Amino acid sequence: MVIQKEYDLLTGVVYAFSTALGFGLALVLFAGIREQMSLVKIPNRMEGTPIALITAGLLAMAFMGFSGVV
Repeated sequence: MVIQKEYDLLTGVVYAFSTALGFGLALVLFAGIREQMSLVKIPNRMEGTPIALITAGLLAMAFMGFSGVV
């Protein structure tokens, strides 16, 4: 991605750091949501992987809103 956009070294390092920071934020956010889901009564068929996939899909749609910001 850095090569495609023809960034110089400093811009590439900032881009890589920002990407890692964003990925870490998404992981922490997803972990927090999963923690809160452990306190809520979820139907038996939705526990585990199904609710995780639904949550990941909703988070993906929420983060798509940031695509126009940068």
